[in-house]
Amino acid sequence: MHIVDRRLNPRGKSLENRQRFLRRMKGAVQQAVKRSLQNRNIRDVLDGGEISLPIDGMAEPSLRRGEGGISDHILPGNRAFVEGDILPRPPSGRGGKPKDAGEGDGEDGFRFVLTREEFLDVFLDDLELPDLAKRRLAETEEETPFRAGYSVSGSPSNIAVGRTTRLAMMRRVALHRPRREEIEALQRQIEECEDDESRLALEAKLKSLTEKSRRIPYIDPLDVRYRRFENEPKPVAKAVMFCLMDVSGSMSEHMKDLAKRFYLLLYLFLSKRYKKVEIVFIRHTDKAEEVDEETFFYGPATGGTLVSSALAAMRGIIAARFDPAEWNIYGAQASDGDNAHSDGNLSGQLLREILPLCQYFAYIEVGEEGGDSSISRSPLWMLYDGIRSELLPLSMRKVCRRNEIFPVFHDLFQKREAQSRVTP
Repeated sequence: MHIVDRRLNPRGKSLENRQRFLRRMKGAVQQAVKRSLQNRNIRDVLDGGEISLPIDGMAEPSLRRGEGGISDHILPGNRAFVEGDILPRPPSGRGGKPKDAGEGDGEDGFRFVLTREEFLDVFLDDLELPDLAKRRLAETEEETPFRAGYSVSGSPSNIAVGRTTRLAMMRRVALHRPRREEIEALQRQIEECEDDESRLALEAKLKSLTEKSRRIPYIDPLDVRYRRFENEPKPVAKAVMFCLMDVSGSMSEHMKDLAKRFYLLLYLFLSKRYKKVEIVFIRHTDKAEEVDEETFFYGPATGGTLVSSALAAMRGIIAARFDPAEWNIYGAQASDGDNAHSDGNLSGQLLREILPLCQYFAYIEVGEEGGDSSISRSPLWMLYDGIRSELLPLSMRKVCRRNEIFPVFHDLFQKREAQSRVTP
């Protein structure tokens, strides 16, 4: 079987060469995407963008004459060397591809623009997503076709027979097209007529009616109508995503990076299912405050750890701005598990009040890169584990490496699939 791809390339580009380049430079592209994510806002994760690739390793294989043998070179304009002289090496720091910055000639990094789909594929591939989940995340919003009247052009399968026949009949009546019964009756009169003059008059009339019938077709192309359809987006609800994070001194930069990737995935999940997604950032030490994204991830903060302050702030914001009857509420909390012992009861009470208002609440406990993610005995984990046993919409994971982030979302997908099977 031979398959011929006749899709047109974008202007001035080659899709085949682009895909081959991405496969060959996959490792470098993944590293560039990681660096790009560090300076990228959560709301911008769905956009493509420009990345910088190192020039080393980008040379394509080529055929050239091997070393050995005798070759003669003609050097026009030479005034410094004669036959038999040995050419000196170029001065240090000039020419070539220096690895370190300095004086002399060099080569800049190669800048490459990734489309939205390519950036998303690389981002999801870095997190080791299953293929099914990756397809769910990368799918575009579906649209439902609905009837929108008639048009004069379209597919033959969409011909509106009733409307076409009605318009043809209206045109024939308006133009006085002779009916078949009228012509047949005139033919019978001619056969029965014995008077020559009357017969000639009837034949002339029959000829006129026949010619008029030919000039006015039974169905004209102007009569044809097609059923017209337009795509209508599916009704989508609004969603709000609460990002809660402990920013006390015990949270290292590695832990915050894990939390940011976790929030990126959750925002990616919500933005594919809801038309409008709001994000609320709440950071806390022993006090909680709503901040912007820049302050949330990079703003300095000191103090103890009281998780109840963040949960109380989330409950207050929901009551003030996000009616659960109109908004789908999602919560995402990242912490290293530390919490004051005296704050446990209040935190549990607040979480039990918040969870019935949420579609889903995910808690990840972040640890150092070399830590054990199989078990946790932190105060906050023990508290939340007891609440999870009450069949409330709460999912928990401990992560120490990037490839451990996705199981939280895998649980979320499984839950929605189970609901879709039950719903008719």
